[in-house]
Amino acid sequence: MKVNNAEFVISAVSPSQYPEDGLPEIALAGRSNVGKSSLINKMINRKNLARTSSKPGKTQTLNYYKINEDLFFVDLPGYGYAQVSKSERERWGKFIEQYLTQREELKLILQLVDIRHAPSKDDQSMYEWLKHLGLPVCVVATKADKISRSQWQKHVKLVKQTLGFHSADRFVLFSSETGMGKDELWDIILEKMAWNEEEEAEGQPELHEPEPTV
Repeated sequence: MKVNNAEFVISAVSPSQYPEDGLPEIALAGRSNVGKSSLINKMINRKNLARTSSKPGKTQTLNYYKINEDLFFVDLPGYGYAQVSKSERERWGKFIEQYLTQREELKLILQLVDIRHAPSKDDQSMYEWLKHLGLPVCVVATKADKISRSQWQKHVKLVKQTLGFHSADRFVLFSSETGMGKDELWDIILEKMAWNEEEEAEGQPELHEPEPTV
């Protein structure tokens, strides 16, 4: 997808602040510092539209980025933030749950995990929760450039086994440094957007997507 325009729109803290454009929304979920902001920047060919930070839990809102006039990337608060209080985590959890379960414009969740390590308990819990809610998920294994090519399949297998990966979901190896996986991820996003448009037009139930190639 050619990105001609990308802009930060709003940091939303309540449904009343969500954009009313009716555009499809692609949400990014993942633990703190897994690379959500870096992924957004690489996908839209910008260096710092989405601000990166080394401080866990910096993103405490739903950050909306409008891409062309076609869709929004929605950066969710990172989970696994040890420096954030329990009460704050609970508040964010309710906020995110409300968004995930009630936002009609939400078409796909990109769950980011670090390919270098087995998914954490938080990663596992998030994936299980998303599947319990019946939401479409694409697991994106970031930082692929940090390990050798010969180790990719070994690490992919570990990630899938640890998550209990569902074959109906998609899986992409990604690197914000090299751009690996960028085109494949755009294809999945555009495919999902078109799929939902067809469903709305025809009133048909959602079909299973093809199995991942990785």
